[in-house]
Amino acid sequence: MSHVDDAKARMSAALHGENLGDFISFASVELLWKVLSPRRWELLRALAGQEAMSLRAISRLVRKDLKTVHGDVHALLNAGILERREEGVVFPYDVVHLDFTVSS
Repeated sequence: MSHVDDAKARMSAALHGENLGDFISFASVELLWKVLSPRRWELLRALAGQEAMSLRAISRLVRKDLKTVHGDVHALLNAGILERREEGVVFPYDVVHLDFTVSS
């Protein structure tokens, strides 16, 4: 299926009330890469499939100091990628798909 056909199919599904999942947008590719740095990708991979955790538990999981984890978790919380719950922080998504356009 082409990108245009895929976009049309998704638009049709949305217009018919189908849930297409959650979307997070960034104003620029530069901001995307700033928020989703390699260290933060590592953090997301470690949190995928995990229950909600405290910052200390996340720090132990990824073997990084608490201050670094605190900064990364809060950046991902602010971007809407992680969620804060009563029992801790959680990565609530099954799949991450990046889609962006590069133009001159």
